[in-house]
Amino acid sequence: MQYEMNRREFLGTGTAVGIAAAGLMSGQASAQDGKPVRVGVIGTGNRGSAHLRFLTLMSDVEVPAICDIRQEAVDAGSKIVTDSGRPAPETYTRDEYVYQEMVTRDDLDAVIIATPWNWHAPMAVDTMKAGKYAGVEVPAAMTVEECWALVNTSEETGVPCMMLENWSFRRDNLAVLNMIRQGLLGEIQHCHCSYSHDCRYWFYDPEGNPRWSGEYLDQRNCAQYPTHGEGPVLSWLDINCGDAYATLVAMATGSKGINTYFKEKYGADHPSATHEFKQGDIVTCLVRTHMGKTIVINNDLLLPRPYDNRWAVQGTQGIYNEQRNAVFIEGRSPQSHQWESFDPYQEEFDHVWWKDLEEAGRKSGHDGTDYLEVKMFLKAVREKTQTPIDVYDSATMSCVVPLSGESIAKGSMPVECPDFTRGKWKQRKPAFAVV
Repeated sequence: MQYEMNRREFLGTGTAVGIAAAGLMSGQASAQDGKPVRVGVIGTGNRGSAHLRFLTLMSDVEVPAICDIRQEAVDAGSKIVTDSGRPAPETYTRDEYVYQEMVTRDDLDAVIIATPWNWHAPMAVDTMKAGKYAGVEVPAAMTVEECWALVNTSEETGVPCMMLENWSFRRDNLAVLNMIRQGLLGEIQHCHCSYSHDCRYWFYDPEGNPRWSGEYLDQRNCAQYPTHGEGPVLSWLDINCGDAYATLVAMATGSKGINTYFKEKYGADHPSATHEFKQGDIVTCLVRTHMGKTIVINNDLLLPRPYDNRWAVQGTQGIYNEQRNAVFIEGRSPQSHQWESFDPYQEEFDHVWWKDLEEAGRKSGHDGTDYLEVKMFLKAVREKTQTPIDVYDSATMSCVVPLSGESIAKGSMPVECPDFTRGKWKQRKPAFAVV
């Protein structure tokens, strides 16, 4: 299969048409003119401050403005910028809507959004309407309506929106993608993915009070955080460029983990030790694609366990298993039906993005994965091209949150997955990580 995406094919996609119409591919502020990329950041807490550190590792990036409703957060973010030798950014802290002033600045090319989940889609929509590339943390949207708002705004304005799904950029996942595209696993039939991570500390502070995220455990029962598992699977299965999600079924276990956590940590008298939470401990989704492939998406955030993603890719000629760090390829693996180490394949099929990654980036967050993600987002901003993860992929991954809740509420009945490409998946060519 040919994976090259030339300019004509790119212009055939919905977002690219808008980009061209808006003049964003005219070469202004492109890599050729040597101008730095100017980035604003909304939300300078834990994740936003990490993004600021990645940005300040890049010599061709400026940070003119940052925004957070907490003064201590913008002060800390400003220090990250000035410690890098750059001028202090202008800060926005007045209220929850002051970001709308920041995104209209003339000296910004892109905005990175790292705020609580409910603000992701509204802020990304406002950013695109202001003509700035939107890089939004995961999930990009909370409802199907918000997913459509992202897609519609990107198409109408011609401005790209990229969900910053870092696990799509992991070194091993990109090597597996190379193996798939070179045909080693044959035709892919099934993928398994997971975000299995004891995240109870995400939802509650050390005193046992709910953080902003903790409120969702009372509000809904769904796959709260599915995109880390989905990210690489989308490119492995050519989702939105040759195939698309068709139907989803989800089911949840009972809710025991949070009560147990509070009993053991704070005592049986703590209100949360007996409170009835809506969120089940483990949510499992099964997606069937239009081309008859299947995906298991497992979310396990509320029970004690080591971290695990459990990626597996089964094709007609072989299988990759991330847990075992192993592969089996018919006709190539030395022993019949025996696993062999993935390590030699990592070296042989290492993606050029990683081969070319500078040393400073390799030493940054998640062993360089976060840095690479931001680097490739800014490359698109600089060159005025489509982002590696586009708005259709961002919406597709995010919609698992509300669709899983809908299926669980209906007794694990199948629900239809929206086609955010409006049928263009049948003609679109793969573009992620194509070089």
